[in-house]
Amino acid sequence: MSRPRVGFLGTGWIGRHRMEAIVETGAVEVVGIADPSLEMAEEARKLAPDAALVEDIEGLLDLSLDGLVIATPSALHAEQSIQALERGVAVFCQKPLGRTAAEARAVVDAARAADRLLAVDFCYRHQRGTERVAELVRSGALGRVFAADLVFHNAYGPDKPWFYDPALSGGGCVMDLGVHLVDLALWMSGFPEVVEVRSQLFAGGEPLTGTDRVEDYAVAQIALAGGISVRLTCSWRLHAGQDAVIAAEFYGTLGGAAQRNVGGSFYDFEAQRFAGTARETIASPPDAWGGRAAADWARRLAAGERFDAQAEGLVRVAEVIDRIYGR
Repeated sequence: MSRPRVGFLGTGWIGRHRMEAIVETGAVEVVGIADPSLEMAEEARKLAPDAALVEDIEGLLDLSLDGLVIATPSALHAEQSIQALERGVAVFCQKPLGRTAAEARAVVDAARAADRLLAVDFCYRHQRGTERVAELVRSGALGRVFAADLVFHNAYGPDKPWFYDPALSGGGCVMDLGVHLVDLALWMSGFPEVVEVRSQLFAGGEPLTGTDRVEDYAVAQIALAGGISVRLTCSWRLHAGQDAVIAAEFYGTLGGAAQRNVGGSFYDFEAQRFAGTARETIASPPDAWGGRAAADWARRLAAGERFDAQAEGLVRVAEVIDRIYGR
């Protein structure tokens, strides 16, 4: 039985890492690679020596693909996703799916019309600890969950200039990091209605004004139906005393649970369950989670899955991001 034919558009570090995870599944055949940097493309082809190197998305789509992995700058995600879907090609896209909810909606509508599998690299859903915390939240083991506190502080900032151009990125640390937190808050709680969103955005320690800069610090308060209050904070280049501070904490009437990074690591996480002053560790490193979202998409593609209505959640996340930005 033949395997789905998959191409890779954008093979920087993230693109190559996701490519490695997909290749390791053995579920698909990598037939094409495109990247503006020949050096990056050649590096990626070490993972799939038989893949063709082509110039752009058109060259990839001409290879009769079944699936396309997109890891390009944010401004291109929606357009490239739609281009692939309209050619009948399933898509796995880096976040954000679109710079606005309107862009995300257009992609999801294209996937529905084409009846093709669409997924976004919300990789934090696939951490072992995140899955354990989600089980506790959804099962009622924590009682009625009423509060969530989500944080993503990065002591550094992106190294590519387009991240700092609002027209190209769609936003700053919220679009880059906060999107993961919004997704976790909604996904863990079953995508309830968003009742209210209030936010404050800062750039260089001052309240953000105008549209010519992006925020490097943000705090948002999100009220969800069912009485869940979500506090979200994220930043670039914060004096955090370590490389990163990443956490997703949920509190209910019968207990609490949290997933937090260990020692400032971007990769190592520990999950704990709380009852009063007692705590129990329910997941700890090591956990090679980074490529699991990509691998999951590849396996689903190989199993013949088509459009998944849960893709509507991608629009819900983008709508909250829009509201954080006040648009």
